[in-house]
Amino acid sequence: MRRAPQVAYDNPGTAADNMRTTDQLDLFNGAPDRYEWKLVGKREVYVPYNSYRLQDPRLKNKDIVTPLHMNPEHLRYELHRVWVVEATLGPGERHIYKKRVFYIDEDSWSALVVDQYDNRDQLWRVSEGHVMNFYNVPLTWTSAEVHTDLQAGRYLVMGLFNESRPHNFNLKRTEADFTADALRVEGVR
Repeated sequence: MRRAPQVAYDNPGTAADNMRTTDQLDLFNGAPDRYEWKLVGKREVYVPYNSYRLQDPRLKNKDIVTPLHMNPEHLRYELHRVWVVEATLGPGERHIYKKRVFYIDEDSWSALVVDQYDNRDQLWRVSEGHVMNFYNVPLTWTSAEVHTDLQAGRYLVMGLFNESRPHNFNLKRTEADFTADALRVEGVR
């Protein structure tokens, strides 16, 4: 086992073909210290919501993931109240996104949409968290996470589980599961 290099901020996301940064996992994940944050206010916008169809085991990934964009036949958007939060790169800080605008669900506090701007103040990428309720947990989480690069005309879909086993939210772990030996056994080359 080896220590990974710094995996944070705008380093390319793992297995993402440079379509998202490390801190874009789950739409935002990591330290907020490189940005100045501002609560813009509450607004009603159309956002991905109650996206149960994306985890339907009768659908295949090829039915959902189509050229240029996800198949709209399987997507669901809803007019919903969200908090708008703006993150602007702080003075002297570095990140590939100069500004990010988050649309956060007022009910679950899940990030639903994030607009990412480049250093020219142009909208570069849009990320969507297609959320649904996992009533058995209870938890609101994504049935798919989508990152679209508007300038390159490409997109990345993560987290679809319609063709795989459902998430195991009851998995129990102990400290022994995180020893170097245990991680080495679980690792894949």
